[in-house]
Amino acid sequence: MPKYIAIGYGDQAGYDRTPQDIREAAHHHDASLKQRGVMMGIAETPVQVRNPNGSGVLTQTGPYLSSNLAIAGFSIMEAKDINEAIELASKSPCAVAHGVIEIWPLKEQ
Repeated sequence: MPKYIAIGYGDQAGYDRTPQDIREAAHHHDASLKQRGVMMGIAETPVQVRNPNGSGVLTQTGPYLSSNLAIAGFSIMEAKDINEAIELASKSPCAVAHGVIEIWPLKEQ
């Protein structure tokens, strides 16, 4: 079954202005996805890694890309197609709390 990476973007202000029953339903949805085997977690501070020409590892703390919304979390899910992946992501906290979720099809090598 195809795999998809979901990147959720959001902020506390969007979460706070979402009705509590909507937030609770979204968290319940995430719990059911976890039971189904979806790997997910809350994003922490990233580290950029470079090794130009194999000359040595360079690191920098913080995100490479910037956005109006911070990355809130990630998940890796299996779905029959992109439409099912969209349906699954559309009920998650970032999607319902004024954030956005990117779905990236993962092509296995």
